[in-house]
Amino acid sequence: MARSKLTTKLESVPQITDLPGFELIAEKLDRLVPDAYPPAQMIRRLEDTCEAKTSQDSLSMALLGILAGFFIGLGAVFCTLVTTDIGLGFGLGKLLGGLAFSLGLILVVVAGAELFTGNALIIAPWLSTRVTGSALLRNWAIVYFANFVGALTLVAILYHAQFWALNGYGVGVNALMIASGKTSLAFIPALCRGILCNVLVCLAVWMCLSARSVTEKVLAIVFPITAFVACGFEHSIANMFFIPMGIAIAGQAEVVQAAGLIASQIANVNILGLVHNLVPVTIGNIIGGTSVGVIYWLVFLRKQRTAEVLAKRHWFSKFTTAETKTSEYAPDIETEALISVLARARDDDGFLTELSENPDKALEGYNLTSEAKAALTSGDLHWLESRVGFLDESLRTLLVSRLSQEKW
Repeated sequence: MARSKLTTKLESVPQITDLPGFELIAEKLDRLVPDAYPPAQMIRRLEDTCEAKTSQDSLSMALLGILAGFFIGLGAVFCTLVTTDIGLGFGLGKLLGGLAFSLGLILVVVAGAELFTGNALIIAPWLSTRVTGSALLRNWAIVYFANFVGALTLVAILYHAQFWALNGYGVGVNALMIASGKTSLAFIPALCRGILCNVLVCLAVWMCLSARSVTEKVLAIVFPITAFVACGFEHSIANMFFIPMGIAIAGQAEVVQAAGLIASQIANVNILGLVHNLVPVTIGNIIGGTSVGVIYWLVFLRKQRTAEVLAKRHWFSKFTTAETKTSEYAPDIETEALISVLARARDDDGFLTELSENPDKALEGYNLTSEAKAALTSGDLHWLESRVGFLDESLRTLLVSRLSQEKW
């Protein structure tokens, strides 16, 4: 087991390490006080998580998407309620609204659901060729429209529950004004606010990958989500609740009268206004979220994965200069052979069995050094990953269980 920072510090004090039973105490400490996952491990967890997300059947994906739309809507409901007649001033009121809205993403992450904006991070495993372009687009399309269904379901329930009538129609007035403000945004401001919003949302999701407990996940979520709401940034899925809720209550004369408005002042709160908002905000959310995934991929996986990307994405090679192809990131002949062997081992059980039982025959025809062959036949993950980058969990498990078992 890897040592926690606390145990490492204790090990630096000779008087402590000399105590009887120190190793047993250290092991218990490592289990009780584990460190958060570092970014290099977070990106691997992201790849594994996104592979699982995109491999779900359509019904499961849609149901989880409906839940996410409903959950984000609950955060929006909470935000609308607590910011009604708040009287704390602009900044503090926005802060409290952001804290309340955090409920939505907490429910998505902890309870489990598929949220379109967070799934922008699937771009990272797509860059690694772990997820196909069709699987990525399928996930985005199904989840986006399922989120919409979930948000609209909550709108319908709240409308018939007369949520808008609370506080002498004050809650309805607040909901109506929120919707009016969002549908009044011009394209460029909505686009830019969408970008900034999903940078923060995806950073929250990214930081959750470092967490080992529910408490850590909640803390990772609260501050970025509070910030985006307080700053007035635009979230497409939240707007699937906010704007339809405004449309639903715009026809309630009591709410309009309580707001001191006339019909022409809320004429933009309609289906056309919803589309006018969702198009730029959705585009902005995609730009912002994918930017987070791309940057972290470039930082932590660029060197390890470039060989595999060059081998699988021929279009990438066409746009790579001759200088780049001969650089440290370009795959050499042995690396390409390793990638081919590992890919075949993952997909072909018969080949994996032959690799463990008769490695000379299995590796015949592959341009590999004796060192590479020894690493493959012994399941030396450290050596293999130093050449081809991080292996996915399924392949790591196969290599350890099927190859290493032959050495006992």
